[in-house]
Amino acid sequence: MMRYVLAPGDVTAIRFGISPLSELGMGLRALRFPERYPLQRPWMDRIAAVLPLVDLEPLQALVDERNWVADFVNPRPASPLTVFDDELAALALITPQRLRTDLERVHGDVPDVFRGDHATAVRRMIDALAAMWRLCFAPSWTRMRAVLEADVLYRGRIAAGAGLGTALTGLSSRVTFDGRHLDVRLASGLSGVRQVRGEGVTLMPSMFVNRVCIPADDTLPPVIMYPARGQGAMWSPAAAPDAGAVRELLGAARAALLAALGEPASSTELALRLGVTTSAVNQQLRLLARAGLLNRARYGRSVLYYRSDLGESLAGPAGT
Repeated sequence: MMRYVLAPGDVTAIRFGISPLSELGMGLRALRFPERYPLQRPWMDRIAAVLPLVDLEPLQALVDERNWVADFVNPRPASPLTVFDDELAALALITPQRLRTDLERVHGDVPDVFRGDHATAVRRMIDALAAMWRLCFAPSWTRMRAVLEADVLYRGRIAAGAGLGTALTGLSSRVTFDGRHLDVRLASGLSGVRQVRGEGVTLMPSMFVNRVCIPADDTLPPVIMYPARGQGAMWSPAAAPDAGAVRELLGAARAALLAALGEPASSTELALRLGVTTSAVNQQLRLLARAGLLNRARYGRSVLYYRSDLGESLAGPAGT
C-alpha cells in the first residue's frame, strides 16, 4: 500500500486533471494486453486498420509484462486544458538520464530500441507517439475527453455535496482517506509512505485503468490514475441508420465513398475501385472530411482516408 500523508494545506490542493499524452501512454497497455480491457475492444477494433501505419516497436517497449508503463509518457497535467502537442514537445526534451532511469525502473534494463544515439531514439519515439495520437486517438478524443470530463464533474459534485473524503474513497475500492492519510492499495504490491509536503495530489480519470495506478517513481509529484465512470457506454452503438436515407442525405457518390472507407484507402485506389476519376473522388473526399465524416493521414506520398466515429455511425449497415 502507498500512503500519502497530507497536511491541511495538501488536502485543499487536491485537484483533478486530464492528460492526453498520459491517456495514450496508458492506452498502450490495451494494445499489449487487449484481453484485460474488454470495455475498449470496440476502440481497438476501430484502430486495427491503421495500426500498421504506426511504428509500434518503440511504443511496445514502453510497457512491460507487468503492465507497467514508463513514467515519462504519464505526465502530471500542468493545467485542466492540457494539449497533446504541448506535452509531446516537453517530452522531446527528455534527458538521457531520465529516459534511461524510467525505462530501467520498468524493464530492469533499457530495451534495444532505445539504445544508441539518444537524439535518434527520442525522435523515433516522438514520431511514433505523434502517429499513434493522430491515427488512433485524435479521431475519438472528443468522445474520450467527454467521458473523462463527465467523471471529473461527477466527482466534484460528490465532493461539494458529501465531502472530499466521500469523493476520494469513491474513486476505487482500493483508495481510502481518513482526513490525513490517502491510502492506495496497488495490484503491483508497491508500498511506501510519502509526505506530500505542498506538492499537491493530482487525480486523473482514465479509460485504460481497471483499478488504480500511480507513477512507478515514488519521488515524482503524487498522481493517482483511476477508472473513469461511464466508459462502458462510450462505444454503445446508436440505432442503425436507414441506408436509403443516408444515400438521399449524402448523395449516391458520397454514400458509396463512405461505405468503401471501412479501411484506409487513397483517392487513387478508391477511383480504381469505383470506376471514376481521381479528381472527382478527391473533391468528394475533401467534402466528407470537412463535414467530419472522414479522417485523413499522410502515409509516404499518399493521403489515406478512413471513416471517423461520426462516419462510422452514419455508415451503419451500408458500411459493412
